[in-house]
Amino acid sequence: MIDRRTLLAAALAGAALPARAASGDTLRIGYQKNGILVVAKQQGAIEAKLKPLGVAVTWVEFSFGPPLLEAISLGAIDLGPTGDAPPIFAQAAGSPLVYVAAMEAAGSGAAILVQKDSPIRSLADLKGKRVAFAKASSAHNLTIAALETAGLTYRDIEPVTLAPADAAAAFARGSVDAWTIWDPYFAIAEMQPTTRVLTLANDIAKPNSFFLAHRAFAAERGPVLDAALDALADVAGWCAANRGEVAAILSKGTGVPLPATRRAVDRTDYVIGPMTSGAVSEQQRVADRFHALGLIPRPIRIADALRAPVPQNG
Repeated sequence: MIDRRTLLAAALAGAALPARAASGDTLRIGYQKNGILVVAKQQGAIEAKLKPLGVAVTWVEFSFGPPLLEAISLGAIDLGPTGDAPPIFAQAAGSPLVYVAAMEAAGSGAAILVQKDSPIRSLADLKGKRVAFAKASSAHNLTIAALETAGLTYRDIEPVTLAPADAAAAFARGSVDAWTIWDPYFAIAEMQPTTRVLTLANDIAKPNSFFLAHRAFAAERGPVLDAALDALADVAGWCAANRGEVAAILSKGTGVPLPATRRAVDRTDYVIGPMTSGAVSEQQRVADRFHALGLIPRPIRIADALRAPVPQNG
């Protein structure tokens, strides 16, 4: 697994991450411990789709979205998925990313958690509390959106920005009052008898997720990208119809216990499609929220980071 610190060290060393093949005969995919990419990897679906094109596939695991996008920006990988917030922060920082596919309303497997005996009983009770989440992640946006529904602002809490593994440890030892997190970390924590769900993502909104690529890669290797996305669409359809097998594959591929994996799979919407006007509008709303709070340095237009024009009937 590659986190941001390791990624930066590898970039400086010029070694530990796979370099772009001069012949362009390799697609390098970043993935996380959930979703259709883990299934596609286990099934060899993308490899099979790209074999007629003479293209191999390499895989690099990341703990969450921001370091994955940083790897794309650095040219260390070609393609990968994230939640809604990471590409906004990346675009605001000038990253040459483009949205190449959307997984609309696919963020249902996320929540804000508290300890079972916590005095926090409502979102309003988060005022003045230490809330952990990964900076620039979908959990960052969910936290802000949840506060808004309770009439609170981001300044009403004490944000504690931690990567998922560090946040899990902080939450377990009581160093933070609440934790905003996604599956499979959510499912693992949820199954602990000491954990209580304060609110589900679906109670606040239905966050979108996306596949992103480097702009130059999307422009220069379009047939390879399209073939990979076609394979993923097929895998998504298979996942939706075979959830028991998906859970077994994900558990084997990630090491997450099967009961927790089953819980995560049961609430996952397996869908992938083109960027629609609705997805762009919602993503723009998230970007505007982050800019209004001063969390990104400048306003951005999501339309500037699209691979192709968006159909207006979506």
